[in-house]
Amino acid sequence: MFTDEYFMKMALQEAEKALEKDEVPIGCIIVSNDRIIAKSHNLTETLNDVTAHAEMQAITSAANFLGGKYLQNCTLYVTLEPCVMCSGALNWSQISKVVIGARDEQRGFINKGLSLHPKTEIISGILENECSLIIKEFFRNKR
Repeated sequence: MFTDEYFMKMALQEAEKALEKDEVPIGCIIVSNDRIIAKSHNLTETLNDVTAHAEMQAITSAANFLGGKYLQNCTLYVTLEPCVMCSGALNWSQISKVVIGARDEQRGFINKGLSLHPKTEIISGILENECSLIIKEFFRNKR
């Protein structure tokens, strides 16, 4: 059985891929039955698409893999707390669990007073330092 830390490290690998493309380094994976069924990273610059967040890409990929729009019995691991758009998509997907690395106090859905599907479990703070550091360094280098 794999741990939340193990899967968050996989999400961090996706964030590194985004960093290599000069994208905001956010990575995401979706797991079903201890198996990664989707993985992605931010592609907003690459695709010139403001909706191409890591979570949106992974939700679409996982739904295609499963052959349906609902992600019940799936867990999403994401390095940064989802934004309002992504939280809406996660809500509609009825995903069972969301594991967040670092919180996003400014743009994250939690501080906006939003929630996910009532049956969705939310865990925060898994590898928080590593997840926070990659984002902070990215923006520090941009300034």
